[in-house]
Amino acid sequence: MQSFTNIKSISYLKSHAAQISEDLQLNGSPFVITQNGEASMVIESVQQFQEKEALIAALKIIALGEKDRLENKGLNADESRAQLRAARERRK
Repeated sequence: MQSFTNIKSISYLKSHAAQISEDLQLNGSPFVITQNGEASMVIESVQQFQEKEALIAALKIIALGEKDRLENKGLNADESRAQLRAARERRK
């Protein structure tokens, strides 16, 4: 698990939101916000969020492909090449 260095209270967030936003833009390290001494939320930049979402989507695709491979639902390389050749021929 990732170690967080930017741990701030929710009251700090309320009074320093602009500073947190600037810090996210400059160094990209997410902030852990605490409430009553317990971790409550994580604030990250939009870029970090988008990269994480793209990674999750890619991992889901890989997992689905692996599931199909284990169930022998996929094509081997020769079958795939044959399908591509046939599709090219149909376009001519």
